[in-house]
Amino acid sequence: MRTELLDIPGGVVLHLDRQDDERGTFVKPFQRSLYEGLGMDADVAEFYWSTSGQGVIRGLHFQLPPHAHAKTVAILAGSIADVVLDLRADSPTFRQHRLLTLDSQTPAAVHVPTGCAHGFQALSASATVGYLVGTEYAPEHDAGVRWDSAGIAWPLDPTAVSERDASFPGLGEFVTPFTLQGAA
Repeated sequence: MRTELLDIPGGVVLHLDRQDDERGTFVKPFQRSLYEGLGMDADVAEFYWSTSGQGVIRGLHFQLPPHAHAKTVAILAGSIADVVLDLRADSPTFRQHRLLTLDSQTPAAVHVPTGCAHGFQALSASATVGYLVGTEYAPEHDAGVRWDSAGIAWPLDPTAVSERDASFPGLGEFVTPFTLQGAA
């Protein structure tokens, strides 16, 4: 596995090893010792995945303290435009985002540090995305920033955005509780 540090502090792209043989494909998206060696949050409380059709936008999501968490997002099938948005007030990349293309043919995962929002747009006819998150889902702490408020150049016209995602406050209206060291 090869790693690439994002300029967003704590953000890491993990270029995953892919092994193909007559049985199919094998990819390992998580290795605790690697995470710990890079200073990444290696706690995993939940694993889940979503499947989306082409053009669908999901995000920009995060959980508020005390249930805030880091997450690692891996593309399992298809391709996506993946976004990490820094919401940590004292970060040098505060309110900046990074847009990355992830494709299951060249497996990769993105580690999204605590205090950053995450979202993506499905680029392929169908895209399946897996998530490893550091805390369990806490509905009362579930939050987001509106998908169209952070200056993200989504590659496709959106085909669907959930009512919930469309109702989030814009980035300019969001008062952040996050810092590089935790909650403000």
